[in-house]
Amino acid sequence: MGKLAQVPAVALFGMEKQTPRTNSKPEAAALAEVAQALRVHPAVSWVERQNSGAAVVGGRFIRFGWAGCSDLIGMLRDGRFMAVEVKAPKGRLRPEQAVFLDRVRAGGGVGFVARDLRDVVAALGPL
Repeated sequence: MGKLAQVPAVALFGMEKQTPRTNSKPEAAALAEVAQALRVHPAVSWVERQNSGAAVVGGRFIRFGWAGCSDLIGMLRDGRFMAVEVKAPKGRLRPEQAVFLDRVRAGGGVGFVARDLRDVVAALGPL
């Protein structure tokens, strides 16, 4: 038998319905939710994903970011630096991540751990 053609589901008014996605990576799902909440939060001026890690490029070892740097960095509308470490529901903060968040807070910035949108609201106020 041949494969069945997949036809997109159509919602009321002819708009294509989005198929719900499942994510087997809880931290990736949390990161998407928290980043979206921060992007629309009225207290946030900007927020970006801070990738970290290492790779070999053209035969050279290159490190991106630094140990402990938060997943999301940005700025609040009042000018304060913001760092958000995103964790899956059961994820734990590594010591270097805790140190980075402490340094941000000690310097007058806002640093917190977020597992979902509720943690963003708790740290920054309602959307």
